[in-house]
Amino acid sequence: MEGEYYKTKESVQEYITLAADASGKELIEKLKKQLNPNAIVLEVGSGPGTDWNILNDSFSVIGSDNSPEFLKHLKTENPFGEFLELDASSLKTAKMFDAIYSNKVLHHLSDQELKDSIKRQSEILNTNGIICHSFWRGVSSEVFNGLYVNYHEKETLKDFFAGYFEIISIENYNEFDEGDSIILIGRKK
Repeated sequence: MEGEYYKTKESVQEYITLAADASGKELIEKLKKQLNPNAIVLEVGSGPGTDWNILNDSFSVIGSDNSPEFLKHLKTENPFGEFLELDASSLKTAKMFDAIYSNKVLHHLSDQELKDSIKRQSEILNTNGIICHSFWRGVSSEVFNGLYVNYHEKETLKDFFAGYFEIISIENYNEFDEGDSIILIGRKK
């Protein structure tokens, strides 16, 4: 059952209800400082579409998810939006982007899958492309609601991204508890 949580209509509705008050507005404000308004942004793991809508106010945004149920929801709620079915580790698309954004999505990847994703992100970003990702902070991993969650510290993330990205900023922030999260912003080398 691992990895199936976001695959059923019931679990997607449950998540939408649970995450109703959550958004990456503050993260997106930091991203805005790095991009011009006509930037093409890929959101990895659009889920309920909260951050997609915020991004769409400022950029040309293409959403994505690995869950067909989330994609159905996104397309119903945003009939004029563009959404791709993408796995966060392989990002199989021929499209190119000015920026890639995710909010608490890449922590579902193993260390190797994250390294694969980082390499692929650099390949689908235009010259000087920007990444903005948030992660849960910590040193272990667990399965939560059938989903793998891989916690990270700033130093580990710096090591993972350093081969492909110049780190513009990496800092702890508070989502639920003090310093429980990390935001990383980088520029393609």
